[in-house]
Amino acid sequence: MQVIFSQSAPKYSTPRPSGKSYFAEPFDSDDALESWVHSKATKEGVDSDIAKYNGQWNIAQSQENALSGDSGLLLNRKARHYAISSKLDEPYEFNGKPFVMQYEVNFQNGIECGGAYVKLLSHSEDFDLEQFQDKTPYTIMFGPDKCGEDYKLHFIFRHKNPKTGEFEEKHAKKPTADFKSYYTDKASHLYTLVVNPDSTFKILIDQTEINSGSLLKDVNPPVNPPKEIEDKDDKKPEDWDERETVPDPDATKPDDWDEDAPQKIVDPEAEMPDDWLEDEPLYIPDPDSVRPEDWDDEMDGEWEAPKIDNPKCKEVSGCGTWEPPMISNPEYKGKWKAPMIANPNYKGIWKPRMIPNPNYFEDLEPYKMTPIGAVGLELWSMSDGILFDNILITDDLSVAADYATKTWNLKKMIRAESEPGLVAGLLKAAEEKPWLWIVFVLVVGLPLVLIYSFCCGGKKKADPKKTDEPTPDDPHDSEAEDEGDAEEKKEDASAEKEDKESQNEEEEEKSGEDEDEGAGDTKSAVTKEDLEKDEDDEIEALNEDNTVVRKSPRKRKPRVQD
Repeated sequence: MQVIFSQSAPKYSTPRPSGKSYFAEPFDSDDALESWVHSKATKEGVDSDIAKYNGQWNIAQSQENALSGDSGLLLNRKARHYAISSKLDEPYEFNGKPFVMQYEVNFQNGIECGGAYVKLLSHSEDFDLEQFQDKTPYTIMFGPDKCGEDYKLHFIFRHKNPKTGEFEEKHAKKPTADFKSYYTDKASHLYTLVVNPDSTFKILIDQTEINSGSLLKDVNPPVNPPKEIEDKDDKKPEDWDERETVPDPDATKPDDWDEDAPQKIVDPEAEMPDDWLEDEPLYIPDPDSVRPEDWDDEMDGEWEAPKIDNPKCKEVSGCGTWEPPMISNPEYKGKWKAPMIANPNYKGIWKPRMIPNPNYFEDLEPYKMTPIGAVGLELWSMSDGILFDNILITDDLSVAADYATKTWNLKKMIRAESEPGLVAGLLKAAEEKPWLWIVFVLVVGLPLVLIYSFCCGGKKKADPKKTDEPTPDDPHDSEAEDEGDAEEKKEDASAEKEDKESQNEEEEEKSGEDEDEGAGDTKSAVTKEDLEKDEDDEIEALNEDNTVVRKSPRKRKPRVQD
């Protein structure tokens, strides 16, 4: 058996109760079993070869996610009877404080059939733990039990009848929560029972409530018997009439009621179809059949060809003797019966009379049970590897909570660290239960297919002109674009030409004004060739391919008057 320690495991030390406790057993020490007594008794009512409690207990650590220094009580072999017990530090008296009992169980190898419950043995001064067996009186039995597909969580207490002094087992109602996983996940789980002074109870697994109720209302059989019971000696009178209705004694059968009329009659209106072949048989000898060569008339009798359907009958309404069909007889009424009327002598369903219950008592405080003197494990199991740990009995809920913090909560932290992720967990679950693959496909795959179909399946093909990839030009689009560009360029050239002419005119006017004012400056003569050249530079012409050629504008040189 390999023990796996988590590198990041929280530090564990043997727990001690933070307050009052009547029993606290962490099973951490090597000599933990010295305070427990192995039973030397035998089971009653079974064969001698299986009557002995031959199962051996061991102190061991958990197989996985063990805390360093933490160990438990191990039931390590299947098909054995086990019995071991230990006395409380002091008897627990139900004297007005809550009774709290909790312990851990780990079905390390799963569980096929067997129990892991604890018996809280009734206190007795002369009780010998070596004689502990299945008939030993107990006050409470609590814990998990399972066989086949029947998963149980027992809470049974033995109630003492104040009139007769006899004890009767009272079983708490079954939990409504589903707790199957606690038996199958191979983890340590914390089972807690709380019985309050107001006779209410709670059952928790891993500090989560899964069952609760009242000892007065939610146990079977009830603690208090009924005040009245049926008189067993009471007998139903011979003239007691329990019939609600009876046939009308005054009714008589009508004179025209014919009980002998048949239910079916021949249809008087039916006629034989015109194409019906009365002389043709339904079956004829097979004309294609041949007498077998090895046929012996003496041995096999006279040979006759096998019969086949008459082909002539297939083409008409029918062949052979014609008989009219049967129809329901309108005169049929069947056997006459008198109608039912209310029974004037009806007295209802008879029940024995109720009498005071001679065994009646009223116990309004079933919480006050027989004092508890010892903790016992008396089990039979077809599963091994069941590990018990951290058994605690106290009368303080806070002490139990603190004890769980020091023990089970640490194990919970380690298990959480080692748990596989969501995907790994689902795959592991699918390995154990292959039908889960169908669920995964429906839950995950189908929505993805639908999303893809709605979002991508109906898209139109993208326009190639809207991509970045080079595509062949549409000749019609190219011509239109060229014509538009040419017109735009012509307009731009015309506007620029007008701007330049206006600018030149302003310069000429300014030049003329300077000359009129007698500036006296001698200007260079402007020739006709220069003007023509300037004009040629300013005009933006179209090339042979209708492409506009734009040139930087130039200022005209001022004219020099002759």
